[in-house]
Parts: sequence; C-alpha cells; structure tokens
Amino acid sequence: MEEREGEVRWDGLCSRDPAARAAALDTIGQAVFRRSETIAPVAAVPLTRAADGLLAPAARDGLSEMLVRLLMLSKRCPFPDVREKSEEILGGVQELGIRIPRPLGHGPSRFIPEKEMIQVGNEDAVMHTLFADSFATLGRLDNVTLVMVFHPQYLESFLKTQHYLLQMDGPLPLHYRHYIGIMAAARHQCSYLVNLHVNDFLHVGGDPKWLNGLENAPQKLQNLGELNKMLAHRPWLITKEHIEQLLKTEENSWSLAELIHAVVLLTQYHSLASFTFGCGISPEIDFEGGHTFRPPSVSNYCICDITNGYHGVDEIHASPTGSIPCFSLLFKSTESVCEVEALMEKMKQLQECRDEEEASQEEMATRFEREKRESMFVCSSEDEESAPTRDVSRHFEDTSYGYKDFSRHGMHVPTFRVQDYSWEDHGYSLVNRLYPDVGQLLDEKFHIAYNLTYNTMAMHKDVDTSMLRRAIWNYIHCMFGIRYDDYDYGEINQLLDRSFKVYIKTVVCTPEKTTKRMYDSFWRQFEHSEKVHVNLLLVEARMQAELLYALRAITRYMT
Repeated sequence: MEEREGEVRWDGLCSRDPAARAAALDTIGQAVFRRSETIAPVAAVPLTRAADGLLAPAARDGLSEMLVRLLMLSKRCPFPDVREKSEEILGGVQELGIRIPRPLGHGPSRFIPEKEMIQVGNEDAVMHTLFADSFATLGRLDNVTLVMVFHPQYLESFLKTQHYLLQMDGPLPLHYRHYIGIMAAARHQCSYLVNLHVNDFLHVGGDPKWLNGLENAPQKLQNLGELNKMLAHRPWLITKEHIEQLLKTEENSWSLAELIHAVVLLTQYHSLASFTFGCGISPEIDFEGGHTFRPPSVSNYCICDITNGYHGVDEIHASPTGSIPCFSLLFKSTESVCEVEALMEKMKQLQECRDEEEASQEEMATRFEREKRESMFVCSSEDEESAPTRDVSRHFEDTSYGYKDFSRHGMHVPTFRVQDYSWEDHGYSLVNRLYPDVGQLLDEKFHIAYNLTYNTMAMHKDVDTSMLRRAIWNYIHCMFGIRYDDYDYGEINQLLDRSFKVYIKTVVCTPEKTTKRMYDSFWRQFEHSEKVHVNLLLVEARMQAELLYALRAITRYMT
C-alpha cells in the first residue's frame, strides 16, 4: 500500500525483500531525525516542555504522527528488522529530548490478558506466514488478526476473503468498498472498524467530504442506507421490493453484480463488528485511544522499569490472588469445573436419547417455535456499561432504528425454512454467478468456522464437540427465524445456559452492548481460544443468516 506523510513513504516496509525494507527504514529514519533536529531547539513553537523535562510534539508539526506510526511498527510488525529499527529510531528521537509515544491498554484485546496471547516475534512458522501476508497486504498487523490467530486455519480463510472483497477486481470501485464497510460498522457504533476504513478510504483516493456524513456521499450510496439498516437489525423484513428500488433507480441504480458485492460487504462488516465487540478488540496503537504522549505514572515503579518494558499494572492484574480471598477463587474454580463436567454429561445423555428415539416432525416444529419465542426474552441488562465509542452516527441515517425481536407486539414473520432456501443449494450459486469466486471463498469460511475443532473442552481431550457447535449455530439462526427441519431445538436449552445465551444474543444482535462481565460469565473454565472460537461461530452464523434473507429477496426479484 503506497502512502506519503510529507516526503516519507512507508510502503517499502511491506516488501518481502529485506534490502528494500532496509532502504525504506533508512529513508524514514533520516526524515524523522531531520524533522526532530529542526524543531527540537525551537521549543516555544511546535513543542511544549512537560514535567519530566522532555518535549512533547505538537499535533500540527507532523512528527507526532510519524512517531506513532513507528511505535506501531516496533510492536506489531512481523519483520524483526523493522521492529528493531523502528525502536532504534524512537530511542534516538528521545535522546534529542523529545518525548516519544507509548501504547495504552494491555494488548490487542480488553478481554484477554496479553500474556495469554501470541506475541509478535514469538509466532511459529505457519503463523508468521499469515502475519507477513497480512502486513504485506494491509500495511499493518491489526488487532483483529492478532486475536483470530488463535485459529490459524480460519484466519487464513478470513484474510483471503477480506483481500478479495476489498482489493481484487470486482464490480465496485475501491473507495466504494471501504465506504460501505464504514456504513456497515457504523450501524453498530463500531469506531474501531470505522477508523480502520476511514484510513483505507482516504488511501485509495476517497473524497474526504463523504466522511462528513452520508448525505455528502453519492445518492447511489445513500440509497443503500435502507438495506444496510435492515440487514444489520431486522433482516427478516427485506423483500424483493427493496431490491427492486435499488436496481431500478435510473441514474443511481445498482447492477445485480454491484448489489451482490455490496450485500457481501455489508454482512461481512456487520458480523465483524460482532467479533470486534465480542472479543473486546482494543484500538490500534496508532489510532485514537491506542497511544499517549503523556508520561506513565511513576508512583509504583521506577522510570527505568518503563524503558525495560515493565508496566506494573499487568503484573498486578495477573496476581494469583489480588484482592480475592483464596477460598473464593477455589470455590469459583470448582464450580467452573463442575460446569464443564455437567455440559459433557448433557451431551452424552442427548446422544443416547438420539440413538433411542427420534421426535416427530410436529414435535420438532413445536420445539423450534418454543425456542424462537423464548429467545425474545433473553436480553442483557439495559444498564450494562458499553465499550466506549466515539460518535459515528454521521455515517448512517435513522439512528433510532435498531434490533427488534420479530415476534413482539403481535407482529408475525413466517419461519424461514432452510429446506426451502439454503446457502448450499441457492445462495452459494447466486453469489458465485454474479461475483465469481466469492461464493467459494464464503463457503470455505463458513465450513471452517462450523467444523473447526481440536476435540477439546476446557481441560478435557478427545471430545466430540459437534453437538455443541451445531447448537450454537442453530440457536443464532433460530433468533433470526431460520429453521432446520432435521434439528431438535430441545437440545439448545440443554446445552446453552442463560449466561451463554445472553452473551450470544448481545454479540449477534446488539454487539455494542457487550461487556467484559458478559464475556467472563460464560464457560468460565474454558480457554480464551475456545471463547474466540465461539465468536467465530457467531460471526459466520450471523453473516450467513443476513445473507440468506438478502439473497432470497434478490432471487425472488429475479424470478
């Protein structure tokens, strides 16, 4: 990705050739030091002297953005030479008496301790290849990638799909693709994704005026707003008439191929917003909220500890006892172990019941309707504290439009029977026909998420988890009114407890309300990698549910 900041070009750092990276680093280093040496003595104008005696770059001098970019590279670049040289440049700037930035927070996720995640530089060969591919393509190793890498097979499929949708040949121009990503992420107030794509939108030549609000974008994109909000919050309301309005609006009309591309992007970013909130993804280091130029508090440790990488707070949080008495921890641990054992026992009993008798079709239909009705009453507390986000409402219209349970207030929506319209038999071929290869990429991603297993559950090995994975997937589709005739929905209540259902429904339907308390409260004895796996199931099941409603409406329009 080619970029300029003044005379500085950063794209050479994405090269696979060490010599090209070295040349780019030399050029960047020279530019940074030239600017630092020019402004450092003139403290009164571009710099302000702080209590620690160092000079803090003012935002307008351009140096601060370069230093923040170097900080990100020193922590998040998969190429060791780039990490080391970036750190060296930052150290040199600090020696000139200019304060350098430091990261805020504790790693890529607010929910997962940094020490339990794969550290850049310590990854195995497979993960390094994924990291290098991602960095070479995007110019960064983002926090979503660093959390998804718990599951490399899925990450590879996800990155391949992202690359195709955003950068390869397709019906929509590049800046439209990123703008649609912004529109989709904004529906869930996901400032993390909005910030990423604002950055990318500008890099591919997008008009900055569009970012002042949807009303400043072309009418063609504004027309997509209605479909965006229905897909995000109430996809069961989409009809062939909505599709017709987009395809037959004279000069601002969409072609079928363009609309398929847009629908896939909208559903991809609605579901990615669910992953972002569901895993507590932190702001990128070089974005707002990811770094600070303020010195750290030194009340608990020496300033030399900071330069040696010790930040105190992590170690305090990681303390085995903290402020909780040992007996309390022991009780919680024992209770959690019992939770795992009980879940495994239920799976065993359900399998035995399956083998002994099969419910009638009428009973199966009744159980689906009961589960669909009960899912309406699964909701998180209204006073839950949401993750902080800046206002992104200017990127979409009708801010009051949100998720509504489809059976409330007497409104009835017919059940969507997968036997009548499915991804495998209908959606896949429609997408592949109008946007070649994308159907195949999505199909692979769905299958990997659904079938992914390491045959483990918490501390137990050699466990068949297929029943549990199917219950999670089908519960999400049930919330969207989608029914599988051959599935016994009675299993869901046996396998998914209330705290887990609250987490699932929040992440899928109102992800911006997800909290760390919700994340911590389900499957307490399970590994973080297993909870990330749950989020992959939520992402793909949600995306497929939205796609089914949109593609069925497109099919009905075409026939």
